[in-house]
Amino acid sequence: MSTVVATHAKAAKMPQAAHRRKGPGAVSQPGLEELTPVRPRTTPEIIADQLREQVISGAFAPGSRMIEPQLATRLGVSRGPVREALQRLVQEGLLTNIPNRGVFVVELHTADITDIYTARRAIEREAATQLHRSKSQAHLDRLAAVVEEMRSLVGRGDSRLIAEQDLAFHSALVDAAESPRLNRMFTTLLAESRICLASLMDFYPEQNLLVAEHQQLLALLQGDDEQALLEAVNAHLDSAVRDLTRTSED
Repeated sequence: MSTVVATHAKAAKMPQAAHRRKGPGAVSQPGLEELTPVRPRTTPEIIADQLREQVISGAFAPGSRMIEPQLATRLGVSRGPVREALQRLVQEGLLTNIPNRGVFVVELHTADITDIYTARRAIEREAATQLHRSKSQAHLDRLAAVVEEMRSLVGRGDSRLIAEQDLAFHSALVDAAESPRLNRMFTTLLAESRICLASLMDFYPEQNLLVAEHQQLLALLQGDDEQALLEAVNAHLDSAVRDLTRTSED
């Protein structure tokens, strides 16, 4: 009789013990699996983000020198993190380190712009091919939302907002290829493209025409003619090069 009681008592305790082992963090909740661990950001990363934004916006003009002591004083940090942040931006192609002179914001000339868009062509044609074949509705919907946002901005008198949606479309297109390596390569090109647009915003394409070009790209991505899509990608990027190099000098 005592054996039966002992067995029953042990069985009654098991669910409680199992619950304790799981703990509150092990309880399954909708959306929980979508979360990823938070990675603490270092001081050089934070500084690099601030400087990158200012370079891309044109606040630091092309050719201007990045003076380490002044940056450190303004940011309230030592020179070490600033030096590391500047090196990150050199690696990204936004700054250039000239021996015995210092670190400067890059100056993009006609050959640079042409080269940037040549590299973009290789990446974006492949991304367009992948999305055209996969017909991922989620990615197509994302592109459609960007085009609609771009259309809604026409006539508001702020070309920079249109330019950001332009780049958002192409970034979403590359994302659609679901290739980490293509994304990494495109990140630097995207930053350099922003510098091009920031310095030549007065010569940005007519807004309605730009919207129409992206609408055409979206329609071709949804359609069946892959060759027509690739030709449209070529034409779109060729047009951008012509506009951006209209007044640049070698």
